[in-house]
Amino acid sequence: MAEKIQNNGRINGFSKLDKRQRREWLLEKFLPGRTHAEFRHFEAASEDLQQVFDNFSENTVASFPLPFGVAPNFLINGTAYAVPMVTEESSVVAAASSSAKYWLTRGGFRAEVVATEKLGQLHFRWAGHPDRRAALLPELEARLHGATAGITDRMEARGGGVRGITWKHLPNVDPQCYQLLVRFGTGDSMGANFINTVLEAYATELEVWSATSTALHEAERELEVIMAILSNHTPNCVVRAAVSCPIEAMNIPGSGVDAADFVRRFRLAVAIAHEDTHRAVTHNKGIMNGIDAVVLATGNDFRAVESAAHAFAAETGRYRSLSRCRIEDEVFHFELTVPLSLGTVGGLTRLHPLADLALDILGRPGAEELMCIAAATGLAQNFAALRSLVTTGIQQGHMKMHLQNILSSLQASPPERRQTAEFFRGRTVSHHGVRQYLDRLREGGVVG
Repeated sequence: MAEKIQNNGRINGFSKLDKRQRREWLLEKFLPGRTHAEFRHFEAASEDLQQVFDNFSENTVASFPLPFGVAPNFLINGTAYAVPMVTEESSVVAAASSSAKYWLTRGGFRAEVVATEKLGQLHFRWAGHPDRRAALLPELEARLHGATAGITDRMEARGGGVRGITWKHLPNVDPQCYQLLVRFGTGDSMGANFINTVLEAYATELEVWSATSTALHEAERELEVIMAILSNHTPNCVVRAAVSCPIEAMNIPGSGVDAADFVRRFRLAVAIAHEDTHRAVTHNKGIMNGIDAVVLATGNDFRAVESAAHAFAAETGRYRSLSRCRIEDEVFHFELTVPLSLGTVGGLTRLHPLADLALDILGRPGAEELMCIAAATGLAQNFAALRSLVTTGIQQGHMKMHLQNILSSLQASPPERRQTAEFFRGRTVSHHGVRQYLDRLREGGVVG
């Protein structure tokens, strides 16, 4: 590693270079044989638009495009949606579309927001005794509220703001370690900047309080702020999506499995994911395939959503499936409960033109409606994956897309794609096998 660093050199002030200079440095030091064209290939046609993209991050040298697809036929709470999805994984959009169409004639998806509170934390060291917190908190809360009124007023006018403060002692970290756990409402915004701004103002006022409050004893004035930051753990910002249908109507055409047997196998598959962590991780990843694609398409933070979902899946102390299945009175019930902290104003929702377009496609939903849409898409994705697993197997759909990816890598023409797809119908797909077939096809030999 040291030799590699020495050979390629180091650089100071990389961020001060313009984009072309950064590319030149990379080409010289790390990419011999490559050209500027490979960086420019996916840039926006408009220079102004490309500048918008470049400003989303730092040290940019290129843009990285991802497919923007749409899953039609979603019926959610009686409203029809075409759901925008951004994902690079084969068959995700196709699976969501198939599942949406299946449930379209079976009542669609129902979804409801259970709660919308978000959390922030202020950690500090304090010399006072833990038992003094109850007596001191009312004055501290009043001062914090007063110090941040100018920040919170507009959010409160939109139905948000600070919902409450809990003063916690963290003796396992340090005998003098404490936390203010603050509950927030953020309306239609995801709220990260608002929450962090309030918390940092709290930190400043906390230090003032420790130095000036007459309620404090002299020995209690020693206070050190450690950090102030929102929490992406959002167990009180939760949405539930569900579908249900009489078992007799749960037919799966072409599967070779009747409705009752399909439902029996499906319920067992969900139960396995509830009990077995190895399966639960893959099960929940499938749910997040759908949710993340909507989150990305609408300019929200998929990393925060992922973290919150997996923490929620482990809230009992054991990682379990996020979805549940039950049979009652010959009716199939399948539901998903998941934390989703989403916004439809602020952030990239307006800045990124495709995120803005995605929200237009959805009819400009508020945050709660978007939570319902994303959760329903996650449930649809989960249903489609389990339906395949317990009937034809997951590979049938995946291999169709895998074949197309192989054909793309081999630069197959449209006629070659059609003939190859027909040839491999019912056959095992491999890169070597597809290459051999294409070679024979291109040589004009007899293929069969």
